[in-house]
Amino acid sequence: MTSLWLANRVEQAAPVDPPPESERSADVVVVGAGITGLITAVLLARAGKDVMVVEAFRVGAGATGNTTAKISLLQSTKLSKIVSKHGAKTARQYVEGNREGLEWLVGHCEAHGLSVQREDAFTYAQSEQGVAMVRDELEACEAAGLDVDWVDDADVPFPFHGAVRLPEQAQFDPMPLLDSLVVELEERGGRLVQGVRVQKVSTDGEGLTLDVRTQAGSEFEIRGKQCVLATGIPILDRGGFFARLKPQRSYCMAYKVPGTITRGMYISADSPTRSLRYAPTPDGDRLIAGGAGHPVGHEKSPSSSVQELDQWTKLHYPGAMQTHYWSAQDYSPIDELPYVGPILPGNEKIFVATGFDKWGMTNGTAAALALSSRILGGRMDWAEAFDSWSPHELSGIPKALQTNAQVGLYLARGWITPVTRIGNRTPEEGGVVSGPPWDLEARSVVDGCEYRVSPVCPHLGGIVNWNDADESWECPLHGSRFAPDGTLLEGPATRNLTAAR
Repeated sequence: MTSLWLANRVEQAAPVDPPPESERSADVVVVGAGITGLITAVLLARAGKDVMVVEAFRVGAGATGNTTAKISLLQSTKLSKIVSKHGAKTARQYVEGNREGLEWLVGHCEAHGLSVQREDAFTYAQSEQGVAMVRDELEACEAAGLDVDWVDDADVPFPFHGAVRLPEQAQFDPMPLLDSLVVELEERGGRLVQGVRVQKVSTDGEGLTLDVRTQAGSEFEIRGKQCVLATGIPILDRGGFFARLKPQRSYCMAYKVPGTITRGMYISADSPTRSLRYAPTPDGDRLIAGGAGHPVGHEKSPSSSVQELDQWTKLHYPGAMQTHYWSAQDYSPIDELPYVGPILPGNEKIFVATGFDKWGMTNGTAAALALSSRILGGRMDWAEAFDSWSPHELSGIPKALQTNAQVGLYLARGWITPVTRIGNRTPEEGGVVSGPPWDLEARSVVDGCEYRVSPVCPHLGGIVNWNDADESWECPLHGSRFAPDGTLLEGPATRNLTAAR
């Protein structure tokens, strides 16, 4: 399962040994080599900071390399949700931050000769029931200062009942952007260390100590004055961001389609979500269809929703042949606004950037602009809408209570349900089974190989569930994911599942 963006890339093997001791310190340590982390690192390096980027896998391995890569200020029904909770002023600040993110991205790509396609963006209704939602988004966009209009018809083959249109947005392949950022970072004296996972961050009077572990198992320390966690969800529990975010999994497929592929970037307001764009490739344009989303670890059989998306695409694009399939994880904030800033109020040593709610190209870049400015002693005018700690979070309290009540339910259910079906049978694909009471085991069969690991998530003790679309284990509490053999794929956990007893 490899995204269109990551396919056919020649990656260097992760280093087996830790870097020399002389290279284990920096002014700022950035954790995560996606769009947010690398732009933050480059902006700081341009200002003369000594910067190190630490990445658990490889550049772009997280959300950035598995996105639809739309660079748009029209973001489904996002603005109508923000306006209803926070008002037009905050929505305008949110838009302004995203606008600066878009302009920075497009400007950087143009300056480096990277391909960007300028296309109109549409939030559309795929049924009569969805029209009211799209009308609400139109009003919110106008209140937030976007130059949108309403269209009744579009040259598309799928059900269409009107849309909000925002002209001159953008789309691209994000990996050449990341490659250019790595080159500039190193030219400016910064360093990138791949295959190294941060497991703990400690503070003292002089700065920070990061405890890290290589993929080969070597452990060492990195020293820094400040740290930026650009890891999707913060890997530290300080600030309780794991309880302020809802992890979401979504899926994408690329297709070779006979004839002309739909131009423009489309996303439905009503369910099930359908997201479409085209992507130029050396072998002709591809159609990208996305959707089938679900809260991480909560879906009994994600593969059925993925199959439904595939069938929908082939119905409306006859002759479409799937060439790539991938998935990504995003984090929805309880109050609809991203969290960008100190991990705790008044803490100017550790910073977070999270809660981009599937719109990480513009939000991630805006976060990098806001964080780098703050670390350098400045502040963006629109940054209030992105604050990691702000009174606007009060609007998210009801949703937070609901979300965390659900977390408690899944914690209890995860431990109790396997005990009610005691047996020694390995599930057909994957599942948690019980031998003696409370002796739980996660078993899976992938490509003919059987794996047995502990199902207890090392973050807060949730019991993982099997994702039959991704062939991975997912914790329904806070979204940690693991390979069939227990290897950690993404946090907030920082360690693998342990071997079965």
